[in-house]
Parts: sequence; C-alpha cells; structure tokens
Amino acid sequence: MEIRKNIFKQKIKNLDKQIGIWSCLSNNTVAEILSVVGFDWIVIDMEHSPNDIQEVLTQLQIIQGFSSEPVVRVPCNEPVMVKRVLDMGAQTILFPFVEDEKEALAAVQSTRYPPKGIRGVMSAARMNKYGTVTDYYNKAENEICVIVQCETKKAIENISKIASVEGIDGIFLGPSDISASIGKIGKFEDEEVQSLIMQGLESCKKNNKPAGILTAKKDYAQKYIRDGFTFVAVNSDTNLIARSAENLLKEFK
Repeated sequence: MEIRKNIFKQKIKNLDKQIGIWSCLSNNTVAEILSVVGFDWIVIDMEHSPNDIQEVLTQLQIIQGFSSEPVVRVPCNEPVMVKRVLDMGAQTILFPFVEDEKEALAAVQSTRYPPKGIRGVMSAARMNKYGTVTDYYNKAENEICVIVQCETKKAIENISKIASVEGIDGIFLGPSDISASIGKIGKFEDEEVQSLIMQGLESCKKNNKPAGILTAKKDYAQKYIRDGFTFVAVNSDTNLIARSAENLLKEFK
C-alpha cells in the first residue's frame, strides 16, 4: 500500500489558497459535516478545546475519508503527544506558541525519526495502515506538514530565524495571543495588533514560507487573503453555532 499523500502540504508549498475552519466541539458528526461541506483544512484543536486522544482519532478517521486535511493542534510543543498523534495517522501538526528557532527545531524533531529527530518507532499502527505501508519510515517525512504558531511580539520578530529551520512548512499567526502579548488582549482590530500581523506576513513572504491565520470576521478574512495569507481559517464551529443561535433568538425576542 502507498502512504497517504498530504495534498494540503503541497498546496501551501505552491502558495495555493486554502480555506479552513477551526473545530472545537470534539464531535464526530460536526467533523463529518465540515468535511462534507468541503473545507480545505479543518483544525482538530487540542490546545483550547476538550478533545482527548480518542476523540482526535475518530475525527481523523472521519475527515481523512473526505478531501479535507485534518490539522491537529497539539496542546503544546511536547514530543510524546506529537508521537501519539502521528502514530494515529495525523500528517499535519500545528504547534502552538513557538517563539524562536530552538523551539521550532524541537517541533520538527518531534516529527522526524532518528537520526533527524526523536520520534519513536511503532511497527504497526494507523500511520502506516497497520504495517501494510512497508516503506512508511522512508516516506513519512515527505507527507508530514509542520506548522508553527507565532503568536507573540517576540515570535513575530523571530520569524526569519524560525523560517530558516529545515522542516518548517508554514507559519501561523495567532491574532488573539499577539494582542495579549502587547497588553491589548481582545483588541483584535487595534492598529498596533494589525501592524504586527502584517509585519509577520511580510517576514513570511521574505523567507518564502506560507502564512496562515484565523479570523471569524469576513471582511478581515477577505483582506488577509488579498494581502497574501496562504491558508486562512474563516471561523470555528463553536462560534458559528453560538452566533447563529444568538441571531435567531433575537428575531423572536
């Protein structure tokens, strides 16, 4: 059998626009709905959502049956969790809160087998289709996509160094934590916050790295796409339900 091809990795490498969504509800049916709709990438969030390891597995099984790419955001830059998620068949990992090249290198190494990294070896699991992909260890690196989140002022200033780390496939800018890092928590539209986001985007462009971002505001999402972000998440399942329910209720009360 052949290893699963990571189309998302190839698309962002070619700077083809990819529209995504955040999935926080830890629910298989929601994962299926988002996949049926056809988002290019769907984040299974473990950092700020109650997804446990079994729930991540079942969502991977569902999403990978469609054309969407499941992107697992791990809780932190920690190799044991990354190892487990990779062995379950995830191929795109989003690492939160990476601030410098040392942390970026640690992220990459957790996804690589020795001698390039520290990923532990499992002989038969979902990642190699239970042992039927006989050359998995030689090909895994080609299909694993490593995206790091730069979500502080310090991280933005270090993007050039982070981008220089071999194996970094994309850089995601986190608006909420960027705002918090400069004492303006929640002020997403603040001029200084937006300036840092644009600074980060320009650094990504200069270093030939695709940039990603999340926003629930349509006008900003469209702006970011025009500005040159490659992979843009345009909302979350939680926010879609909450705001839709809120607006519906307002019509009747």
